[in-house]
Amino acid sequence: MTGAGRWAVLAVAAALTAGSALPARAIEAPYDNDLMRLAELLGSLHYLRNLCGEKGTTWRDQMEQLIVTENPDGDRRAKLTASFNRGYRSFDSVYTTCTASAVEAIERYMLEGENLSKEIAAKYGN
Repeated sequence: MTGAGRWAVLAVAAALTAGSALPARAIEAPYDNDLMRLAELLGSLHYLRNLCGEKGTTWRDQMEQLIVTENPDGDRRAKLTASFNRGYRSFDSVYTTCTASAVEAIERYMLEGENLSKEIAAKYGN
């Protein structure tokens, strides 16, 4: 996978927690909507990239690292997981083989994820 392919999920997580591990939060963080969308993108990419020939758990691993870094409380963790699963299932129900439209979805989601990651880091990183 290329460096741009990972679009720095770990960098976003590091920017959000810069300097120290944050305790679990009972309240919603100002970037939660963006983080939920990022989780959904990771789920979609996990399904689509594997469908189109990339074998492995890269995108699931990125999600796990995001959760570890965020250290969310149980409810927030469940929401992040549900977002990832929603992204996965949204394509699992549509694509059974890699098609041109699946490849296009990968490209669009990669770009959206990259842009979203940069935006989160720029707005909320230290």
